Amino acid sequence: MTTPRDLLITTMDQAAGRAPERGDLSLALAGAELIDLLDARAVTLAGDHIVPSDRPTVADRMLEEAASSLARQAPYDSVDAWLWRRGRDLSEAYLAVLETEGQLGRRRHHRWMIFQPPHTVLVDSPARRHAANRCASDEPVLAALAAAVGIIDEPAEPSPSVADEAVATVLAAVHDAVRDLEAERQRRAIDEAAFDNIWRGE
Repeated sequence: MTTPRDLLITTMDQAAGRAPERGDLSLALAGAELIDLLDARAVTLAGDHIVPSDRPTVADRMLEEAASSLARQAPYDSVDAWLWRRGRDLSEAYLAVLETEGQLGRRRHHRWMIFQPPHTVLVDSPARRHAANRCASDEPVLAALAAAVGIIDEPAEPSPSVADEAVATVLAAVHDAVRDLEAERQRRAIDEAAFDNIWRGE
């Protein structure tokens, strides 16, 4: 299993009443990919820039796709720029992968509501149990990513367990990107409200 898959499964399991915005989740998934690429030594960080290795060693198809999307010559991608580029619609891509692998099912809310569209649910699987165990153990990387998308509360202080400086850099970039996206949503909401008031003559 990979960190992005664990994050998506954890989100689907934990997000009742706290479902994250898709854009937030996509940014966090991109960050999770980068953390796994760092762990696999497929990339390193030079400051806040991502330097691919000569021989990336990843066995997951989505991580291979992520690695192949990186700039391989200077100037390399910055972490922030890559999160925004790679993160576009990434949650939908991972959902499609899980569905293809048979890890998602369809279920209706009520049997008598025959015209209600079914919603996607996780099936019981080793992958789901692995993600649940990782979440239950408060593994710091997964916990930080889950906090970034809002499915668990932010810790009072940054976790001292994330000792790897490169991983900490990626986690900080994910949190910053999610905050920037939320600020953009708020600006758009204010602009739309002002436009509606003009039309209503208020």
